[in-house]
Amino acid sequence: MFELSPQDKDDLVRFAQDLIRTPSPSTKEKALAERLAEEMRRVGFPRVRHDRIGNVIGCLPSTSPRGEPVEPSGHRGASTGPRLLYNGHMDTVSVSDPASWARDPYGAQIEDGVLYGLGACDMKGALAALVYGAKALIDAGIQLAGELCVVGVVQEEPCEGLAMQVLIEEEGIRPDFVVLGEPTDLQINCGQRGRIEMKVTVRGRSCHASTPRQGRNAIYDAARLIFGVELLAPQLADDAFLGQGSIAVTQIESSAASRNAIPDACTFYIDRRLTLGETEAKALAEIQGIIARERVEAKVNVSEYQATSYTGYECRAREYYPPWALDQDHPLVQATARAIRETLGYRPRIGQWAFSTDGVYTMGRANIPTVGFGPGEERFAHTVDDQIRLADVVAAARVYARLAVEVLGVRD
Repeated sequence: MFELSPQDKDDLVRFAQDLIRTPSPSTKEKALAERLAEEMRRVGFPRVRHDRIGNVIGCLPSTSPRGEPVEPSGHRGASTGPRLLYNGHMDTVSVSDPASWARDPYGAQIEDGVLYGLGACDMKGALAALVYGAKALIDAGIQLAGELCVVGVVQEEPCEGLAMQVLIEEEGIRPDFVVLGEPTDLQINCGQRGRIEMKVTVRGRSCHASTPRQGRNAIYDAARLIFGVELLAPQLADDAFLGQGSIAVTQIESSAASRNAIPDACTFYIDRRLTLGETEAKALAEIQGIIARERVEAKVNVSEYQATSYTGYECRAREYYPPWALDQDHPLVQATARAIRETLGYRPRIGQWAFSTDGVYTMGRANIPTVGFGPGEERFAHTVDDQIRLADVVAAARVYARLAVEVLGVRD
């Protein structure tokens, strides 16, 4: 069921190449958003629009009991059935060193059935598959008993969940189920650890470096705290499904009047991955405990994300992203497994991501059942070898079509 025609396969590949060839670093997704909206309209989405933060939203409306299309709307009750949302982010990380790439990161080269380029795996290949999964439904004349929305979101890389929060809380488009197209190698993921970014500011007392005992070196005090962080790591909570929490100091900086003056301030940042049962309050308390034990003058705060979207929307968010997991017996997980089994002929594995996704908001905050299914291997994300098998992109599109039927049903 839902076989793609040779022409559709060719068009899908060309579209995926176009997406890779269109640079879309976070906050600069405009050109990519326009290309995505153009393709959605071309394949037959009845309504496509951009929201205030820059997400691209294309919906296949459900039908009324008389078989008439219901206009897609953010307001619950406008649709005659449940709403399923397919999520794919449009942004990518930046290219830090083009010389380290064996191929042009924006070249979208194809070799032996593999598509290479920045965002191939994370996640422009899946974004193309989501659009063509919907096209398969349109071409088959399927009248869904609910509404399917395919959404390309912005700024997922630096602040996962923010764009979905705007979509749901400000645009009023709240789905009943969410499928994330992040790479799962055509298996199922139904959870991930959360994360919190903490900023620790240590205060010292400056003096001339020739007489260091007259001051208090903020770097030395910070080093004591950092050693405490290292000792904390093995003690973090563990979960049978998501694994153990983790902690790492990722950046450090200091200030002084000159290089021959004792630093009066030192700041370092902590990436803390949270497993189930760990919270923002717990993570902060752990660091505050180290500060108290070492008796240094320091404070710890949650970092704040600030950016301006390509639409001009001012973004602000605290850098706390909760862990989440959906029960493996949940109907959405089972529906996804059936769609894979009936389309591709195998029983999928159920796992979790090592990295973070928009599920931190949809499941972690909004408690909307969320699963992940997508082409591509997680190990290629954010690497100079970013790549995806084209056969898997086609396979994913077929599953997306079948999954919409499994979740929403069809009208008689």
